[in-house]
Amino acid sequence: MTAARRENRQQKENTDMPRTRSDKPRRAVAPWVRTRLRTAPRAAFALALLVLVTVYLAAALPRAVDAYETEGLRHDIETAQPRNSVLQLTAEPLGTSRAEAEREADLLAPVMRDRQDRLRALFPEPLRTDPKQTVHGVRTVKRVAGLDRWLARPDGLPPELVLAAPSGLPAHTTVRKGRLPAGGTSDPEAVVTSATATSLNIKPGSVVHVPGGTSAEPIAVTVTGIVDPRSPRSAYWAVDPLLHTPSLGTVEGIDVKRYWQGALLLSPASAPALLSTTGQPELYWQFMPTADHLTTRDADRLAAALDSVGGGPDLVEMREITGPSGTLTTELDTIVGSYVSMRGAIDPVVAVAVFGIGAVAAVVLAMTGGLLATRRDSELALLRSRGGSLTGIGLRLLGETAVVAVPAAALGLVLAVVTVRAPEAAGAPPGTAVGIPLAPSLLAAALVTALAMLVLPLRAVVLHRRPRLHGGRDDLLTARPSRRRTVAELTLLVLAVGAVASLRLRGTGDSGNHLVSAAPVLVGLIAALVLVRIYPLPLRWLARPARRLRGAVGPLALARAGRSSSTGALPLLALVLALTTAAFGGSVLAGVADARDRAALLATGADARVDGSVEWTPLPAGLAESVRGTAGVRDLAAVQVEYGVALPSYQGASAQPMNAPLVGVEPGSYTRLADRTGFGPFPASLLAWTGAGDKDAVADTDRVLPAIASPSVAERLGSEPQQIMSASGVFRVKVVAVRSTTPALPDADFLLVDAAGLTRTQPTALLVTGTSVSGADLRAAVTAKTAKSDDLTVTLRTELRSAYVVSPLQSGAERLYAAAIGAGAGYAALAVLLSLMQNAPERTTLLARLRTMGLTRKQGRRLLGLEALPQAVLAALGGVLVGWATVPLLAPGIDLFRLALATAPGLAPLDSAPLRADPWSLVLPALGVVVLTGLAAAGQAWRAGRRGSIKELRAGDAR
Repeated sequence: MTAARRENRQQKENTDMPRTRSDKPRRAVAPWVRTRLRTAPRAAFALALLVLVTVYLAAALPRAVDAYETEGLRHDIETAQPRNSVLQLTAEPLGTSRAEAEREADLLAPVMRDRQDRLRALFPEPLRTDPKQTVHGVRTVKRVAGLDRWLARPDGLPPELVLAAPSGLPAHTTVRKGRLPAGGTSDPEAVVTSATATSLNIKPGSVVHVPGGTSAEPIAVTVTGIVDPRSPRSAYWAVDPLLHTPSLGTVEGIDVKRYWQGALLLSPASAPALLSTTGQPELYWQFMPTADHLTTRDADRLAAALDSVGGGPDLVEMREITGPSGTLTTELDTIVGSYVSMRGAIDPVVAVAVFGIGAVAAVVLAMTGGLLATRRDSELALLRSRGGSLTGIGLRLLGETAVVAVPAAALGLVLAVVTVRAPEAAGAPPGTAVGIPLAPSLLAAALVTALAMLVLPLRAVVLHRRPRLHGGRDDLLTARPSRRRTVAELTLLVLAVGAVASLRLRGTGDSGNHLVSAAPVLVGLIAALVLVRIYPLPLRWLARPARRLRGAVGPLALARAGRSSSTGALPLLALVLALTTAAFGGSVLAGVADARDRAALLATGADARVDGSVEWTPLPAGLAESVRGTAGVRDLAAVQVEYGVALPSYQGASAQPMNAPLVGVEPGSYTRLADRTGFGPFPASLLAWTGAGDKDAVADTDRVLPAIASPSVAERLGSEPQQIMSASGVFRVKVVAVRSTTPALPDADFLLVDAAGLTRTQPTALLVTGTSVSGADLRAAVTAKTAKSDDLTVTLRTELRSAYVVSPLQSGAERLYAAAIGAGAGYAALAVLLSLMQNAPERTTLLARLRTMGLTRKQGRRLLGLEALPQAVLAALGGVLVGWATVPLLAPGIDLFRLALATAPGLAPLDSAPLRADPWSLVLPALGVVVLTGLAAAGQAWRAGRRGSIKELRAGDAR
């Protein structure tokens, strides 16, 4: 026991001994960032999610634009007619002074193939050609006459033939009769297609004689077989359709005479024989361009390459192979130029949506940082009052947001790169598409990340420049804008006025002028700032009469709305910008849809149109009744159109000649059609013929038909009756009304009369009304009444409308606008939620206090709802007004023609596609904001009502 006591005493002494500095235990201090993330994981997760979505949208945007523009360039080149996109190099045979044997040797297949390979290697990047569709050969430029009497001669004229010796004939033909040609220079052999053989009476073994060049002896070409093209639409045949399908030519004179035009396909070994003909032989090489490797960034380089091979340094190098007469012809430069023109017209319109959604996203990110700063205001004020430096606090907050924002941004960037990829080449294995540049996406992601990281520390540094115990009141009713804010607002106002004026004067033609594209955003920004300044006025006006109400909820809600923080400008700004963006985007889409509808209606004149494939094709008897009985047909108007009717002039014979179509109609049905389409409506009694005069007379000058004319026709005829001489009869007309359009001919001059007054009546077109009419049923009804299936054509307005969307540039831009509207709606909803969450703790505490004073749960819910609604209603009204004013303000500078119709002005029924305000795009988003605010406030009140008042009051006084 003694030993044990001694040991215990020693341990106690050792314990009581003072510790040296090195013996002190180290206190464990948790890292700041880790502590904050563990304390508020929900806020960190919400910020990360917001950054992830925003970075994804920002990084995916340039990739999506690049993808659909690349797809548009490839689509335009690949879908162009081969005769337009082919690169055709032609040259005269070398040296007429050379020996005949040398000239003939230059035309042989091995020499031509060698030149082809050398020429193909000279095409500059990014111009590439398909070796499988490359063709070389020799052909006659001038068609030669077939001298044999047994050849088909419709009107006694000999057929004219093209002699061609193309390469690859066995690979592109299928032999139906006989064999492929294999003759030489002295005994040329050829084949013809089945269509040519049938039309010209050619059979295997036939000998076709053509005129010789230097001798009087004709050249005999033996036809060894009949072939069929394996792929008539391929470049091999489509560049010159005459090679596989003959056509009828005409000779104008007293009588129009016709003759056949066809082609004889010689073997390459017989190509030298063309030198002895009168057809002026030439050497040719056809190169089909490929587009699988092209991107939208190659458009300018491709145009420069085409200029070089068409008449620049590269053509000079090619002439060293082909000879000095080498010439390259192609319409590919026109195709590329049209693409560049369309892209230049669409990009500025798309930029408007980009700036709009970008501004909304930036404001929402700023709101998020402001919410975090407001929630931690007391904490940061305490740190500042205890000696915390602005630099230290700012760096710590920057570290907090960086830890959350950077990984989220990296993930968003990766998702954008993975999900938005370049279009794959047709038939190419996956992964072989040319990549999209990563730099624009990286820059966009970096900007979003920087904004998300810097908002919280910068706002905290600005608010806590000086230590303070607590902040004073910062109400909208008492806040006074500073001079700096006033200067900034005036600067934005000047920029907005300049942008709007530039847009109205210059339009969106300058794609590099981003200030013009930002005009709607600047207008919305100015409107939001104005709304923030006038926001206290309606609250003051409503506060006085509200005091006389018996209940306390209304006055208290208005007072609370007035005491809301002046930082509520950000939610209001976000909502106004989002609603303006949605209204403008919806108006763009509505304008595009209206332009296509009107263009299709102008082209058809009704929901469907039945007329002849050629002019003045009378409709068969009973066709109108058959079409009227087709399912979906509601009304029918039969018209008789006679083109090229000579018009007299009130000035007499001194006036210049003028022709115009004469349209005979039944006034009742035609008036109903004009009323529905809006194309020159008129009362049916205005056009009805009274029956005066002899209708059956060949020429009755007493018969005067009332007529409706286009402006130029009415100006020519004057106000007095004028005599009309036409195939429909000879009569007089008097213009009783002038209309600029009419359904039968909406885009041309016309003279409209009652068909009952015509001597010879035979309808030539049916204008069908019925939105649900089936094209198949209508074509079946027409086919059943016609002798030939191609005599009449059926055109549906819906089919024609869908044909206007022919380029991925159009569909891609429309998808981007729709995505911008959806993203703007999402950010608007987030702005509503953030604005409610910003003051949620204070509202919860207030509700708990009022509950102790006798406020019921129902009254508490009404209080929170009414407190949140004034700002939402003001934002909705402001968004509607700004959106409504922005569209007509900017409409003169924005033309949606190329986006709607994908064709150059002058080549479509419409001359322009103006922007117009869409009521649904204005009203629906605004109502959605108000409804969402009410639902969110009600949910917040319900949640606050379920929590006990004692817990909230015990938490302390939350200012």
